[in-house]
Amino acid sequence: MADWLDIALVFDADRRRADLALGEDGDLALDETPATPMLISFGSDRRARPDDELPAGTPAPNAFSARRGWAGDALDAQGRLIGSRLWLLERAKESELTQLMAAEWTKEAFAWVEPETGAPAEIDVAWVRKSVLGLKVVVDGRAVTLSRTVA
Repeated sequence: MADWLDIALVFDADRRRADLALGEDGDLALDETPATPMLISFGSDRRARPDDELPAGTPAPNAFSARRGWAGDALDAQGRLIGSRLWLLERAKESELTQLMAAEWTKEAFAWVEPETGAPAEIDVAWVRKSVLGLKVVVDGRAVTLSRTVA
């Protein structure tokens, strides 16, 4: 089991967003579970690769910002990237290829787990109902699930 210590994020399912958690004393709360880095992996957009097809309707597809991603990735001396490319599925169709891409991009987003824990993340990607892809990731006994609606 890995030692976890991060500034805590809490997810608000109704608003579909995460925010920093404050303790009773008003200071930032700490998280000793893998939940915070898991939320970051799922909830942050990783920069699209040059060969990735951007979703149709992307404004100014040749603009730097069209490929999204966190600018801080360029500063990581070890070349680690944050987030996932799941955002590229915004206009994907329900297909086996979409499911395979989602699984691959989820593995990519959670590649940090094995160096941290000694075991890879447990990842399950399946169609849960028509046009809804369910993703479940388990790290160190903590599960995070996400659903993505596709066209």
